Amino acid sequence: MLDLQNIKTIGRYQILKKLGQGSMGVVYLGKDPYIERQVAIKIYRLPDEISPEEAEAYKKKFFVEAQSAGRLMHPNIVAVYDADLHQDVCYITMEYVDGPTLDKFCDPDNLLSIEKVLKIAFGVCKGLEYAHQNGVIHRDIKPSNIILTSAGQVKITDFGIAYIIKRGQSTLVTGIFGTPSYMSPEQVKEEPITKRSDLFSIGSVLYELLTGTKAFGGENEYSVLYKIVNEDPPHVLELRPELPKIFGKILSKALAKNPSQRYQNNTDFAYDLRLALDSLEETPKENHDNELLNYIQGLPFFNTFTEGQINKILSASNVIKVKKGETIIQEGEIDDSFYILISGQVTVQKGSEKLTVLKTGECFGEMAYLTGEARTATIVSKTECILLKFSSTLLNKLAESIQLLFFKNFSQTIIQRLSKGA
Repeated sequence: MLDLQNIKTIGRYQILKKLGQGSMGVVYLGKDPYIERQVAIKIYRLPDEISPEEAEAYKKKFFVEAQSAGRLMHPNIVAVYDADLHQDVCYITMEYVDGPTLDKFCDPDNLLSIEKVLKIAFGVCKGLEYAHQNGVIHRDIKPSNIILTSAGQVKITDFGIAYIIKRGQSTLVTGIFGTPSYMSPEQVKEEPITKRSDLFSIGSVLYELLTGTKAFGGENEYSVLYKIVNEDPPHVLELRPELPKIFGKILSKALAKNPSQRYQNNTDFAYDLRLALDSLEETPKENHDNELLNYIQGLPFFNTFTEGQINKILSASNVIKVKKGETIIQEGEIDDSFYILISGQVTVQKGSEKLTVLKTGECFGEMAYLTGEARTATIVSKTECILLKFSSTLLNKLAESIQLLFFKNFSQTIIQRLSKGA
């Protein structure tokens, strides 16, 4: 059995020092001698008291998950470089991030500013939205798995117990996995895990960063798990009465026991975080627009636009939120505005016939903008949606180069829909 107390090397990597230890393994600072780069190495021991067959199954699943996490290349996610087996342990080599975890800022005497907390939560939402879009649910979001770099950037780490939606399997055998105080009710009850399980955990972290108190604390693990399933935490405004009321609404929704009553995705959550940021009088508006800019840059429609062009586009648009079942565009009406879905889904209908469903990143309403004619279809929100609504009057005032990019993207969208018979 490998002696982790006196380990000097693992695979090709040199072990420099121990960085920390968790329930699943030990993390070391290491060095890749081939490219002279410092790395973080997390070593996982196989679960105790399992059969050789179970051990083999564990290893196979471990590598499937490590490979999946390794494909998550995002500024808010710690990059995974390598994964291998060494003697009786599995290990993952990751990007080394020099900075504290959020544990440091959960102390009541060391809380961050409200603006900083919101920006951290926003960064976590961005990273997890990318992971979720790639079929990966983290399952263990907590302060110690979120690092704040010296430049103030948020990095999510440790996808060691992640769940891969597309494959429907995880690295671990069935059971309760995660850290008790940050688990969702469905994790505690061993019910099916969804993206909204991670959103509950973000809510728990946000609550603790704002108050210095765990949303679900207790004398022992049983009492914590009982509270998660059966009790609501003290209202955040009782602990921080100076906070705007929207903080209470955000946390109540994020920490809802029923997953269907939570935010439907990270973008939806981030939208309300932006509203909370807007409610802080001391925060300059340009800071808020930077957060929105980061999200919009990730939409396929804007792949060919520069950051400067997107900034100008924001001045010709409004971000709106619509509830499930709302009619956004009515067939026959005359209106030359158009929309791009930041999150959610809408149904396209002609009369009583449903034609298609549009998803995040797609546009609609562009034909009325291009032709000036009445709407030819009705658009109804299939889920709660966040939309970028454009005014043709304001858009026409933008530089010709920006307008040409819009026309080009509209043309590509129309061609794609025609090819699909939509």
